[in-house]
Amino acid sequence: MILEAAMLQIKPGLTAAFEESFKAASPLIASIEGYIGHQLQHCMEDDHKYLLLVQWRSLEDHTVGFRESPQYQEWKALLHHYYSPFPVVEHYTKVNLG
Repeated sequence: MILEAAMLQIKPGLTAAFEESFKAASPLIASIEGYIGHQLQHCMEDDHKYLLLVQWRSLEDHTVGFRESPQYQEWKALLHHYYSPFPVVEHYTKVNLG
């Protein structure tokens, strides 16, 4: 499993609209092959900051399967205008400590 993490900084005054748009966009990402689950966390110290965490079966399910899909174009149209600056997206894999 791969964990995608993106810190989302939302333009001032747009957090409520962003949350509504995110609700509308969520089924788009959930429809992609290899998608496992996602969550959106709201920062307690900064009202305009969110953390998006998405679980994928593989890196390519996100970087190719989602980003090259028609659903991603809809996702972009719904959400990308809220970000300032545009978020850095990183991918993580679990460290086996046992």
